[in-house]
Amino acid sequence: MLSEAAVLQMSKSLNLTAALAVICFLVGCAEQPAVQKPLAAVAAANSHLGRMSNVRTTAYTRKEKGGVRNALGKYLSGHHVMSAAADWSRFPLGTRFRICSTREEFIIDDYGTALVGTSTIDLYKPTKLEMKRWGVRNVDIDILQWGSEEESLKILCPRAKHLTARRMISALQKKDIARATRSSNASTQASARNSSRTLD
Repeated sequence: MLSEAAVLQMSKSLNLTAALAVICFLVGCAEQPAVQKPLAAVAAANSHLGRMSNVRTTAYTRKEKGGVRNALGKYLSGHHVMSAAADWSRFPLGTRFRICSTREEFIIDDYGTALVGTSTIDLYKPTKLEMKRWGVRNVDIDILQWGSEEESLKILCPRAKHLTARRMISALQKKDIARATRSSNASTQASARNSSRTLD
């Protein structure tokens, strides 16, 4: 038979264990909103990201006219995140995306004359055989991060003597003007609503 002291000791141990379990539960609940807030902020910041369906893609390799370097002067990447070329007014420099069917990840770090004015993305393939195997495909892509129109302009403006760069610069500047006009119209409408409320 258990002595009275042993029963008392067991009772204290159970109480201590129960108290620790309650404290852990409460701490876990208290920390959860702190974790959810940053997750909500990340989700809000990435709300413009998403899937684009039926994007036309082609392939290129370093054996072609552009050589082994991208528009930034760096070597084309055929590793984890691979190089891709596009019209920077449609897919700005630095845009990262994943092809849904192959799970390959690319970053826009190049452009090409034939791509300007189109929504085609030219995917870098390390070998000519891989390039030929890819051919032309319409694929779904997940945009992981949009690139920067400002960074695109920083690279393109010094190259404005070339028609390809001039066309992308013009398209990017038109987007800026359209964005500024929409913003101005929205603020004008908001001011008009506020002044009509004041008059009432």
